[in-house]
Amino acid sequence: MSRTVRSGFYKRPTLWQRANDMHWMLLTTICLIAGIGVTMLYSVALGDFSSLAYTQLTRFGVSLCVMLGVALVHIRVWWQLSYPLYFIVLALLIAVEFIGVTRGGAQRWVDLGFMVLQPSELMKIALILALARFYHARDGLAARQYRQLIVPALMIAIPCALVVRQPDLGTTLLLAMGGVAILFVAGVRARLFAIAAVLTIIAIPVGLNFFMKDYQVERVMTFLNPERDPLGAGYHANQSMIALGSGGLTGKGLMQGTQTHLDFLPEKQTDFIFTALAEEFGFMGGVTLIGLYLLVLVYAYKIALSSRNHFGRLLAIGMATTLFLYVFINIAMVMGLAPVVGVPLPLVSYGGSAMLTVMVGLGFVMSVHLHRDVLMSRQGHVR
Repeated sequence: MSRTVRSGFYKRPTLWQRANDMHWMLLTTICLIAGIGVTMLYSVALGDFSSLAYTQLTRFGVSLCVMLGVALVHIRVWWQLSYPLYFIVLALLIAVEFIGVTRGGAQRWVDLGFMVLQPSELMKIALILALARFYHARDGLAARQYRQLIVPALMIAIPCALVVRQPDLGTTLLLAMGGVAILFVAGVRARLFAIAAVLTIIAIPVGLNFFMKDYQVERVMTFLNPERDPLGAGYHANQSMIALGSGGLTGKGLMQGTQTHLDFLPEKQTDFIFTALAEEFGFMGGVTLIGLYLLVLVYAYKIALSSRNHFGRLLAIGMATTLFLYVFINIAMVMGLAPVVGVPLPLVSYGGSAMLTVMVGLGFVMSVHLHRDVLMSRQGHVR
C-alpha cells in the first residue's frame, strides 16, 4: 500500500486506493473454491440448479460483499470494536441458554425477530478479535508471564462451556483450538501447552461420562471402532469411505456418483460434500480442492507475516488457523480419521452461517493486507 508522510503522520489512503490494493489472487482463489461448491451442490441435487446451487451462489454473493466491506474498514476500527463485539456475542450465547431456539434436538439459535442467529458461529470471529487485542497490548515477555494467561484462558473457556452445552462439539473444538493458536503465536510458554495436553487426555474419560451427550459418546466410540455398529452410528463413516474409495484416480464424472445419488451417502450436501466430490472427480479432484485451500492459507499466513502491527498479525493468523481447522476436521472426519462432529467444509458445504463466518474471517485477513503498513501503539493509536 502506498503511503504519504506529512509531518511524521500516516496518511490514510482513499477508498479507491484501498480497493485497488486488494489481494486479487486471494480473492480469485476464494471464488474458485466457492465455484467448486456450487458445482457439487448442482450435482447432488441431480442437476437442479434452482434449489441448493442457486441458494448457495446467492449466499456467496452476499457474503462476498460483506467480506469486502469488512476489508475496507480501517483496522483500528476493528481494534476498537473487538472487546464490545466479544461481550455482545457472549451475551447472545448466554441468551441461548434461556430463550434459545431448538432444532434437531440442539438448542443453538436465538430468535431476534427479523432473523434466527447462531451466536456460536459469531464467537469464532469475536474470540480471535478479542484475543488479538489483548496480546497486542503485551510484548513477548509479558505474554510469557503466568498471570497474563488468566484473562485469555477465561475468554476461551467461558464460550466453550456455553457452546458444548448446546450441544455443539465441533464448534467447541474450533473455538478452543483457534484460541490456543493465538496464545501460541503470542508467545505463551510451550510447557503450558504440554501441561494442557496432558490434562486434556486425562479429562477425556470425565468428559465422556459427565459432559457429552449419549450420541456424542457413541460417535467417539464408533470412530475408535467403525465396525462396532455399521448400520447405526458407524453408517455415515463407512459409507463415506466406500464412496471415497470408489472414486479412484479421476472419479466417475459429474452427477455419476452412485453412493451419492443412490442415497447411500448421508448429508451429502453439507458435512460429506468432500466425499461426493472425491467420488465424482476422484483423487485428482480432491487434491485440487485441497491445493486451493492450501493456497488460501499460504496467502493468509504471508499477509500475517507482512503486517507491521501486532494486532493485524495475530488477527490474520487466528482467522487463517480457523479456516485450516475447518478444512482439516471436515476432511479427516469424512476419511474416518476423526469422529463425526458436524463441521462443514468452508465455502463448499451448503449452509449460510458457516459461509458468512468464513467470509467475514477472510475479510479480516484482507483488511490486515490493506492496512499492513499501519503502525499502532499498544493503546491503539495510529502512528
